[in-house]
Amino acid sequence: MAEILVLYYSRHGATAEMARLIARGIAEVDGMQARLRTVPEISTVCETTADTIPTEGAPYVELEDLKECAGLALGSPTRFGNMAAPLKYFIDSTSPLWLSGTLIGKPAAFFTSTSSLHGGQESTLLSMMLPLLHHGMLITGLPYSETDLLHTRGGGTPYGASHHAGADNNFPISEAEHRLCIALGKRLALTARSLETYRHG
Repeated sequence: MAEILVLYYSRHGATAEMARLIARGIAEVDGMQARLRTVPEISTVCETTADTIPTEGAPYVELEDLKECAGLALGSPTRFGNMAAPLKYFIDSTSPLWLSGTLIGKPAAFFTSTSSLHGGQESTLLSMMLPLLHHGMLITGLPYSETDLLHTRGGGTPYGASHHAGADNNFPISEAEHRLCIALGKRLALTARSLETYRHG
């Protein structure tokens, strides 16, 4: 089974729930499965070392997870229109993979959650694309054949899956957002499977 790495940072749980839905979409594709991983918090004062195993949720990501994946779904809550620092901190450590070209030609997709409806969902998704373009990854979005994009009153963009969590981060993932997360996972897995088939004949 080829694996798609679903890598995320989540503060209040919404991005983690989106990651699980994307993993469900990946699992709908024959021959594909998801590997859920997260990143530890970072200190604003100095670098600290977190326990090697989180107390709950997905394990922490390692560079080996990126080496082994057939594709990548990358998710973060919005921080002033950008990805959160813990995720950026990990991505900044991937220079060895850039030097070796490990991620070239692999597909990538993106997801985010915001407290306010216009709080930077699309710019956050775009910010996550930039380093992966440097890695030579192939960007996979959501086409408008996913008709929820035309009608959603919450999250949902052609740049990736998104969720409007509300000011207190207590809005549940809507039915449309739910469907779009699953659709994104499925599309990413189908793309990765096609590329794997092409590469290996």
